[in-house]
Amino acid sequence: MTMPAGLLLTPGAGASSESPALVTVERVLAEASVPLPVRRVDFPYRLAGRRMPDRPPVAVAHLRETAAAWADELGVPTDRLLLGGRSYGGRMCSMAVAEGLPAAGLVLLSYPLHPPGKPERLRVEHFGAIGVPTLFVSGDKDPFGTPDELAEHVAAIPGPVTTVTLPGAHDMRGVGRERAVAEAVADWVASL
Repeated sequence: MTMPAGLLLTPGAGASSESPALVTVERVLAEASVPLPVRRVDFPYRLAGRRMPDRPPVAVAHLRETAAAWADELGVPTDRLLLGGRSYGGRMCSMAVAEGLPAAGLVLLSYPLHPPGKPERLRVEHFGAIGVPTLFVSGDKDPFGTPDELAEHVAAIPGPVTTVTLPGAHDMRGVGRERAVAEAVADWVASL
C-alpha cells in the first residue's frame, strides 16, 4: 500500500475539531518518523453553532466535500486519505466509506457501537461494506461498546481490521490517555 497522504479527522458529537484528543493525534503524527498531515474538521451543525449533531446524510455529504477539497489541495485522489474521528465523527466517516467514498483507511476512536445501556440499538449495519484497512481504538470500560462486543461486530468488516484496547472509558481524557490513543494511531499508520 502507498503511504497515505493525510488524515481527515473529525470530533465526537459534543466536541469541536479543537478537542485535545484530536489535537494530540495531529501533534503525534507530525512528530512521527514519516510525518502525516492532519486536517481537523467540524461538521455543519458545529459550524452553524448548533448543539444537535447532523443526521448522517448531511454529515456524509460534508465529509465527501471536505475530503475532495483537501485531496485536491494535496494533489491526490481521496483514496490516498485516511478518514476518521472520535465517536460520532468516526461513525460518520465509516458510513461515508461504506457508502462509496474512496479512502486509504479508517481511524475510529471510541467507536459508538450502541448508545450506553442499549446494546440492542447497534450502529453496525454498514460494517459489511467497509473494505479498507480500519483501526479501532477504544477504552476497556467504554459504555458505548465493550471490547467483546467490538470484537464480535468488527468481524463483519471485510477489510483488514486492527483493534487497540486501552485503559479508560469512552472519553479517553487526560494527557497520558490521549497520548496513548495518538501513539496507537501513529503505530498503525506506520504499519500500512
